[in-house]
Amino acid sequence: MEPLLGASLPVFLGLTVVVFGGFGVLTGQTLAEGWKPASVAIAYSLLLGLGDRFLAWGLFGEPLLSVWGFLVHTAVIGAITLTAHRIAIARRMVNQYPWLYERAGPFAWRERSPARG
Repeated sequence: MEPLLGASLPVFLGLTVVVFGGFGVLTGQTLAEGWKPASVAIAYSLLLGLGDRFLAWGLFGEPLLSVWGFLVHTAVIGAITLTAHRIAIARRMVNQYPWLYERAGPFAWRERSPARG
């Protein structure tokens, strides 16, 4: 499992999922508040992945140049960031344009029909 993750499981869960996942949530929400597209969230996820690998190496002695580690950690951070971005965009669309849209789940919105008022 460690060769695939590029780090030990506690480091992966603690640093990548909790700490950098939290950074990803904040990044996704902030980008959505500025109406930035999801491609910008992906770019920031790559930067967060680099920071994650650096801190895993610097604090816990994990391999710095682990390709699989970088890919897996960045994919997890990216998934968290994109999920937070989509939820925030959906919330913003419904809150900013309540006469046009209504919620259609946590990730989507739909046009409000006149009958639903």
